[in-house]
Amino acid sequence: MTKGQIEAKISEAVSKFEMEYMGRGPKQIKTIITEDIIVVRLLGFLSPTEKKLAQTKDGVELIKKVRATLFENAKEELEKLIKEVIDVDIAGIYSDVNTTNGEKVIVITLNENLEKRLR
Repeated sequence: MTKGQIEAKISEAVSKFEMEYMGRGPKQIKTIITEDIIVVRLLGFLSPTEKKLAQTKDGVELIKKVRATLFENAKEELEKLIKEVIDVDIAGIYSDVNTTNGEKVIVITLNENLEKRLR
């Protein structure tokens, strides 16, 4: 598979994960592989209720806490889905959300240079 095809497969896996474990998939998703790092950017992932909550500071904190807890509890499943696509050991998976613009970023660090392997 080409780098672009693998990026698309990772996007599909992350989108599936978001639907199954976080309750809602993103409107847009983009994956970029750079050496031993994979960055996945999701847009439009907040539910209408979360958008309302995000209008207050307490609401933002609540959204971040709930989403972080859900992500931590299901992170092993995401790791499994990604590993099926790339067949490379994963060093770590990290995530953060921006409730202002409805953006989420997932960073996956690898134990080898995946981009070099794909050339």
